[in-house]
Amino acid sequence: MSTDVTAKSPAPAPPGGSGPAAGTGLLGLVLAGLRRNMRQYGMLIALGLIVVLFAIWTDGDLLLPRNVSNLVLQNSYILILAIGMMLVIIAGHIDLSVGSLTAFVGAFAAVLTVQHGVAWPVALVLCLVVGAVAGSVQGYLIAYLGIPSFIVTLAGMLLFRGLTEILLKGQTLGPFPDGLQKLGNGFLPEAGPNTNYHNLTLLLGLVLVAAVVWQEFRDRRRQQEFSLDVLPVRLFLLKLTALVAAVLVLTLLLASYKGAPIVLIILGALVVGYGYIMRNAVFGRHIYAIGGNLPAAKLSGVKDKKVTFYVFLNMGVLAALAGMVVAARLNAASPKAGVNFELEAIASSFIGGASMSGGVGTVLGAIIGGLVLGVLNNGMNLLSVGTDWQQVIKGLALLVAVGFDVWNKRKSGS
Repeated sequence: MSTDVTAKSPAPAPPGGSGPAAGTGLLGLVLAGLRRNMRQYGMLIALGLIVVLFAIWTDGDLLLPRNVSNLVLQNSYILILAIGMMLVIIAGHIDLSVGSLTAFVGAFAAVLTVQHGVAWPVALVLCLVVGAVAGSVQGYLIAYLGIPSFIVTLAGMLLFRGLTEILLKGQTLGPFPDGLQKLGNGFLPEAGPNTNYHNLTLLLGLVLVAAVVWQEFRDRRRQQEFSLDVLPVRLFLLKLTALVAAVLVLTLLLASYKGAPIVLIILGALVVGYGYIMRNAVFGRHIYAIGGNLPAAKLSGVKDKKVTFYVFLNMGVLAALAGMVVAARLNAASPKAGVNFELEAIASSFIGGASMSGGVGTVLGAIIGGLVLGVLNNGMNLLSVGTDWQQVIKGLALLVAVGFDVWNKRKSGS
């Protein structure tokens, strides 16, 4: 006598990630999502914890509108450098010259505007051209002559620092024209009725919220179209709510002081533009390819030398822009400007998720890494921590971030 047995497949989990496999509720979904995306969200969570801790330790001074505005202004040039450095590191290289190049460009701008009376918009364009030329020369030596980037940019660091001393003759030169000063210290103009807030900043914040929501839903829809894994609905909504809340809080803080700094608008445009290039453009995919596996990229037809050349040219332009911003903020060009900027940019990239071996990293990660360092600096200054201990703490932060990257890769490999 035979018995007909029909195997029953388990019922699929309902949308949103609930069901037998995910019956631990929202907390279980969050923890599971974090485990799967630890590299992506780890430093973002760390940044949030650092902000909360320093806000408590400083009795809320960290999150005062004036201090938040100063935090943006003080770290804007490091964040600009970090964007370019992230691309360099993803491509498998390093650039030690950016700090000296920022100082040289600032000195060049001072000579043009202060000593020779050149209009500041013309000086700005000429300085960006100088940065492009400097970056292209280094890129040519690295890409086409095969000299290691460490050696080329180390030589560039010494060269540009010396040229800065020559231009300035060892002295500080300033002040800059008012229009150029606004690049480093200016805010968006007032507009509209008196609401006790900066109306234009509020409007930009609402536009940014709409853009974030649209982008998140667009990315989720595209991932579903290609049958890629997506976050469960509840976890996705939690992530979206956190992003919107962060944007709104920052908007209100800035709008309750003087409004959004001009350099923040520039930085936002850079993040959006470079983020799009690295996610969607062929050039961005080629950068990841040559950093992740150079022999395979060559066999696939990627013109690795051309890509490397343009990566360093781009780094030169961003270093020039950062040099203009820092000079405008200080309202003077100094021979000692830009000291250790290259280390701050490199640290921001690695803290933000870049891999020592190349091929891994995001533009947003570089911004997060830069903000981690910026909040650490600002918070420790508010607590009157000595510069000696500040260096120790930042060094430990970098060591922990790189160690986390190594641990995460080993865990993923196993």
